[in-house]
This record gives sequence, structure tokens and C-alpha cells, in this order.
Amino acid sequence: MKKIANISFLDIESIPVLIKDFLLQKIPGFEESTFDLKNIEKQFQLKDQSFSVENRKVLSEVLQEQHSGFQLSEKQELNLKLIQEENTFTVTTGHQLNLFSGPVFFIYKILQTIKLAEFLNEKFPKRKTFPIFWMASEDHDFEEINHFKTENHYYETQAKAGGVVGNIVFEDDFFISEFENEFKDSVFGTELILLLKRAYKKGNSLSQATRILVQELFADYGLLILDGDNTLLKTEMKAIFKNELLQQDLIETTKETVAYLTENYGKVQVNPREINLFYLTETRNRIEFVDGQFHIVDTDNSFTQEEILAELENHPERFSPNALMRPVYQETILPNLAYIGGNAEIMYWLELKNYFSKIETPFPILIPRNSMLFLAEKTLDKTKNFGLEIKDFFRNFASVTNEILLENNQILPLLNKDESFLEKHFEDLAASANLTDKTFGNLVRAEKTRQLKSFDRMKKRLLRAEKIKQNEKLERLENLFLKIHPGKIWQERSYNFSVFYADFGKEWLQNCYDGIDVQNSELIIFTI
Repeated sequence: MKKIANISFLDIESIPVLIKDFLLQKIPGFEESTFDLKNIEKQFQLKDQSFSVENRKVLSEVLQEQHSGFQLSEKQELNLKLIQEENTFTVTTGHQLNLFSGPVFFIYKILQTIKLAEFLNEKFPKRKTFPIFWMASEDHDFEEINHFKTENHYYETQAKAGGVVGNIVFEDDFFISEFENEFKDSVFGTELILLLKRAYKKGNSLSQATRILVQELFADYGLLILDGDNTLLKTEMKAIFKNELLQQDLIETTKETVAYLTENYGKVQVNPREINLFYLTETRNRIEFVDGQFHIVDTDNSFTQEEILAELENHPERFSPNALMRPVYQETILPNLAYIGGNAEIMYWLELKNYFSKIETPFPILIPRNSMLFLAEKTLDKTKNFGLEIKDFFRNFASVTNEILLENNQILPLLNKDESFLEKHFEDLAASANLTDKTFGNLVRAEKTRQLKSFDRMKKRLLRAEKIKQNEKLERLENLFLKIHPGKIWQERSYNFSVFYADFGKEWLQNCYDGIDVQNSELIIFTI
């Protein structure tokens, strides 16, 4: 296994322009939210001022309780003690509770968070930083997370959805027996199978299963796991939740930023609602304020203002943040410096800057997570045989294949030459025509457009002819593209980590860790 290249996100066509502009500090007001040591130093100071001793006591108590019953590593034991000290901070990533981690980028973002904490400990030795994995246990979209894919199979579990996914209990194990059949002969297949069986045995909840999985893979790195579905933690959110119910400051304070992002970058990732909270019972339902009542959507339940405030006071655990309120919850209860997330996550965090100012909570450093790609040596050799570099597979691949098919074509240069001559000829003619009569000039320009379109048609016909003539070559190119982009998406969004772990075990985790550069957002490429 060898790291062979890295490509900056700035050089990849498919990375959203918003993310590139954020990294380049082109978005007004977010210059101090990007990652550099100067901004981190400021974040230490801001968080030190805003995170109280009482906050630390609550967080320490919850983390101790949530890690009880597990065999903890020395690093985890140390981090659990450190959280009580005033000069200790966190860096965080979070994710849905995907079945057996879901796509492999689940692993990459956690490793980057761990490595960032180590990096900050080296750069700021007088302070301590440790990594947190935030379990999105209160999500309720089970269909998004109830499956994972390998090279050869699709695995899925069935359960009754509607409530928070963390409480879903496993009652089927068919996916485990199917997984066992696929991996029983792999070098580390038995290790994977036993891990899957321990985590997802019948009777375990999805939260329990995810905690077992993450603990097994990352305990030695000192990672701590936090489930926000907790009464003590939500008690700290009472004032913010009350404000959201009565004043709806989140939607009001984000309007300006949402308008700016929409105007300059298109539709925003998540649109704020008037009330960005759910109500939890057996199900998780939105709260809406209609006709003087707080209605629980899709139920018959409703509350007066007095009743819902009493409910919040006595049962804060029944109130659940949505996607936009969740970052606020996280940054309120953690002494957090930075959040590492996917591009989509970073884009909706950006909507919240003014709201954080309103509630006087420091807005964190935002870091788009690194991506990784693992290629077989023979796949890399095939790309070279076509005269391609890996970065070509992250361009518009239709354009790449067209360039290859027309590379030595003898007709295309003639068409381009004649097209250029015709365009120059019409420009000269139009300039003279305008001196004679304006309408005649318009006629010349219209004729220019008509004749140039004929060149476009000829080029398209030429390309179709070459695709037929070089069909075998085109097929090899398309197969090569699918090797690098299984399912026509990035490898990390398709395959589960087991695809790689089965052959290399924890050595693969360490290689991923070693390959990460926490100071840059990039695609890292390995050969295996």
C-alpha cells in the first residue's frame, strides 16, 4: 500500500464552487473560520471564555457514563480525565449511524479528526485537544442508513422506522450470514465477521452497534464517542430551545446569509424552518406554530405556549434539533475548536454564522474532510497506457474520452482551421456591413451563426463516427472509469470499509491515518 498522489480540492471540477471559495477565503465574514494556526489560536481563546466549569462537569459526567462498560484504551482513559481541565478542548466530526459504517468516508473523516487533534497537541503543547465522534442517533431517516455496499454485494437490514434511529433494535441477521459468505476466506475476514456479529447481534440498538464498531476501530487512537440523545446535555440547551420556540431567531438571523449564498452559489444545502426542532415520543416529528398552538406534525398532539414551555422545562430530552440546530447543540455542549465534515455539511454550517453571534457562541473552524482513493496497480497501469493521469478521471470524463477518440483524427484539424477562417471572415464582413446599413450587419451576423452551427453539427457527427469506429477503445475507457468510480460515483461514497480492511486489517487504518495532511483539503490516492 503506497500513497502516490494528492489532488487539491481546488483542482477538482466536481468540488462545489462554494467549498473552493471558502477555502480561498473569498466569502466575506468567513476568513477566520478556515483552518490555519492563527485562527486556531483565536478559537482557543474564544472557547476558553465561553465554556464554563459547569459545562465541563456535565460533559465529563456524560462521557464517563457513555463509555462505562467498555474496555478503554490508555489514550481514552487519559482524555476522559483531561476533559475536566480548563485547558482541554475538542475537535469533532459526526455522522449518521450507517449500517456497519456505510460508505468508507465514514472512516476517513474520523481518522482526520484524530490526526487533527494530534497535530494541535504538537503545535500547542500547553493546551490539550482530543477527538470526538458525534453519533447522529436522533436522525429518523432509516432508509438512508440501513445498508452498505461492497464490490460484489449490497447489504441491508429491515426495521420499523419513524422514531430516532439510535433506538432501533436489530431483529434480523440475514445480512450477517451473507457478509460471512463473502468474506470468510479473506485475510482479515474472520476479524470483520466477528466485529459485525458483536456489534449487530439481535437485541442491540443501532446506537449500541455503532458505538461498539467505532470503539473497536478507533479506541487505540483515543477517540471518544458522544451521543447527544441525553437528558443532561439537552438540559444545557433549554434557553436556546425556548428562544427557538418563542422567537425563532435562527431563521431570522440566517436570512441574510442564505440570500447571499443563494444568489452567488444557487440553492442552499438546508433551508431553515420557522422552528428548527422536533418532538420525540415513539416517533420524531417537526414542531410547527399554527393558530396560536404548537402542533406536532403528523400527530394529533398540540401544546399551548405555557404547556410546551413546561414540557421543555420538565422533559428537555423530548426536544430534538434538526440538521441546522444540531451544530448549535454540538458547539454549546463541547469545548470545540473545529468541525470536520463533508462538503454538504460544511455548506449548511456556513448558513449559521450570524445565529452563532446572536446566541454568543463561538463559531468553529470548518474543515472539509479529505477524500481517499485506493487503486490496484494494474488499474493505474491502464490509465498510463491511455496517456491519462488520475486527475483526468476527476474531470468531465465525457470530454476526456472525446479528446482521446479524436486525438489523431485528420479531419478535426481541418474543420477547426476552416471554422476559424470562416469566423474571421464574417467578423471582417460584419464590420464593413455595419458601415453600409445596420440591418445588413444583422443579416451578416445571423448568417455567421447559422454557418458556425453547421461546423458544430459536423464535429458531433465526426465524434459519433469515431465512437463507432473505436468502440472497443471507448468500452475499455468506460470500464476503467468504473473501476475508479464504482457506480459512477466516487469510490469512497460507494464501497464500505470492509472492502479494504478484509485484505489489510488495521494496517489499512494506519496507512489512511499516515496519508492524511490535516492542513489541506485534498483527494489522497493510494495503490494497493
